[in-house]
Amino acid sequence: MNENRYALKNALIYTVLISSILLAPLFFYFIYMKNIYSVQNELFLKEKSLLIIKSMEEFNQNDIYFEYPRFKTFKSGLYDVRFRPIFTLIDTEIKSFKSGYYLDGYNAFLVVQLPKNRYFGADYLILNNTISYASIYKNIMVILFSIAIIVFLLSMFFLNRFAEPFKAVNKKLDNFIKDSIHEINTPLAIINVNVDLYNRKNPTNKYLQRVKGAAKVLSNIYDDMDYLIKYNRLEYEDEKINFTRFMKERIEYFYDVALMKNIHIQSDIEENIFIFMNQKKLRKIVDNNISNAIKYSFENSTIHISLFMKSDICHLSVKDSGIGIKDVNQIFKRYYREDTNKGGFGIGLNIVKSIIEEAGIELDIKSKLKEGSTFTYKFPQKIITHS
Repeated sequence: MNENRYALKNALIYTVLISSILLAPLFFYFIYMKNIYSVQNELFLKEKSLLIIKSMEEFNQNDIYFEYPRFKTFKSGLYDVRFRPIFTLIDTEIKSFKSGYYLDGYNAFLVVQLPKNRYFGADYLILNNTISYASIYKNIMVILFSIAIIVFLLSMFFLNRFAEPFKAVNKKLDNFIKDSIHEINTPLAIINVNVDLYNRKNPTNKYLQRVKGAAKVLSNIYDDMDYLIKYNRLEYEDEKINFTRFMKERIEYFYDVALMKNIHIQSDIEENIFIFMNQKKLRKIVDNNISNAIKYSFENSTIHISLFMKSDICHLSVKDSGIGIKDVNQIFKRYYREDTNKGGFGIGLNIVKSIIEEAGIELDIKSKLKEGSTFTYKFPQKIITHS
């Protein structure tokens, strides 16, 4: 497990959760601030209405005309008893002429009833401005962002602190697995070499053939463990592979393993198929499927393996006559095993999934309980090459 990625993932989850919880008080804060802004704006308009009334009162009747006060921050107008404008600067629709202060969306209105026949025949003074909550939104975003940053940093800090003992244990476990894998590889190689040497000098021994088959099963498990440990640390270079020859070699390799259950491997391999891919990753796909086909097939059955081109796409099909799969969606999960009696660690198909997703290889699975399964891989045109 990548500890840093684990800590980052959980820190983000905690940050989102806590920030979501804090949205409720921030919402009430927003409502509260809106009310304060509205009260402040009402007081502002009332103050300005007094200035307009004062300027009208100070108007000298001997003057030729009255210069109506104009302001940049709001608009106003005089209206008669039927709410017809006598003089107005307001160009926004007024929906209510009831005396007092009210809001219509972002538009604020103050309706002031005037004494009759005192101010140019006007019965109402109306003031209008637009109220903005931009500063509230800005404050809320700053608060929310600050909280998110603080929570994220604290989460990362505490998760890393809490994870220290587990990191130490994981490191020791990784080192133990690496050392164990290294120790396993040497005796496996010795077994295989000595069985081959014996078979060259003596008649074929069915017991030694079983020993060699079992050694190959262990070798396949070793390869999976080795790949699982190293795949995040190493870069695997792609190369041109003779897929036809490669498949024939892997089928021959698993001959001894299949012989342990008296299983026959029937193959139909089309000639001159080449792909551009990393050989170790391709071997993971092929070996895991052939190994699983043998493991889950009934004794004295047949496994069908075919490799062919169709519509410029390379198809690899592995069909077994075995127990089938209960839940196709579960088999790619790491450490998942449908049948614990069959052994294994449940990591092979998880590795296969990561490889095919990275390479853009399509997988189709057909399975029926007690009848068998067929895995068909479709290698995209982009990795197909020519001889």
